[in-house]
Amino acid sequence: MKTQPTLRTMLEGIIATPSVSSVHPDFDQGNRQVAEQVAGWLELLGFAVQVIPIPGAPDKANVVGTLGSGSGGLLLAGHTDTVPFDRERWTSDPFTLAERDGRLYGLGTSDMKSFIPIAIEAARAFKAGQFARPLTILGTADEESSMCGAAALTAGQLAHPAHAVIGEPTGMAPVHVHKGILMEAIRLTGSGGHSSDPAGGASALDAMQRVMGALMEWRTQLGTRHRDTRFAVPVPTLNLGHIHGGDNPNRICAACELHIDLRPLPGMGVDELRAELAQRVHSAIAGSGVGAEVFPLFAGTSAMETPEQAPIVQAAAELSGQTPRAVTFGTEGPYLTALGIDTVILGPGDIAQAHRPDEYLELSRIPPTVEILRTLVHRFCVGA
Repeated sequence: MKTQPTLRTMLEGIIATPSVSSVHPDFDQGNRQVAEQVAGWLELLGFAVQVIPIPGAPDKANVVGTLGSGSGGLLLAGHTDTVPFDRERWTSDPFTLAERDGRLYGLGTSDMKSFIPIAIEAARAFKAGQFARPLTILGTADEESSMCGAAALTAGQLAHPAHAVIGEPTGMAPVHVHKGILMEAIRLTGSGGHSSDPAGGASALDAMQRVMGALMEWRTQLGTRHRDTRFAVPVPTLNLGHIHGGDNPNRICAACELHIDLRPLPGMGVDELRAELAQRVHSAIAGSGVGAEVFPLFAGTSAMETPEQAPIVQAAAELSGQTPRAVTFGTEGPYLTALGIDTVILGPGDIAQAHRPDEYLELSRIPPTVEILRTLVHRFCVGA
């Protein structure tokens, strides 16, 4: 008969299993092996487990484990993927958990594969018969790229939990508000010609300069119209992140593409922003002889806001000893709140460690995180 592995063994196993997700096909991997690994650990504790393939991506899956029955209760959630990495910039193997100076090093230690074994360790203290309401543990696919795992979730798969904790790296401070994220592409198509005769073509690069000016003007207007002082950066941000166009200095540029990143505040609608973006692009190039396509690079994620008075936010604040706050980075929280689940972001990692070489998790953060999660499970699943 198999025995439940120790927390250290689970941490070693999940870090050792590659699950990079990327918008670039050359780097993208599946997470199915991690999902199956987590499913095995949950089954050993008596959880009813589903490994749910992502439509159109057979090598990617969500894993959902439920202990207890009924509705309500608590969801402990994390993503099972990581960003790509620069192996040559790591001091040690990114896929081998290494302990140095009171830290655990490895890809995903802080952001945020480690949270899932920590959640399982917290659940080890309970049996299904103790629960008045169920405990659910969730591991999603592709948070770092398309968010297709969270987008594919349905309420039925999660046994209708009332409260959720997502273990993203917050330094053990509760987060109840964060910005959204859109990544949009603007593709301009003109016509090529000899550079000695500008009238012989329609330069997409010249037109893109007009678009960029319009976008920078819009950025200023967005910051004037929308402001939320709960955020360190209190305005929506618009970043011109990538541009490519043309093929030779002596040819009029026939095509140019710009990618932007837009981070809206709570209350700013994704559809409305996309409509305004398209309108401004087309207005900027009117009369240029250049055509435009404006399209999303991924579905986009709304901002998240859980009321500070929500029981899960209040409990997280009480147990962590820290005031609920807002952050500029995004999470899968909006997908859970859209299912009617009050959600707080609370994890042992640090956002400063995310997406960088020699990522680490402070060992001292693990025991208090386990204790906080056990107390939340008792309060929302066991208590009357």
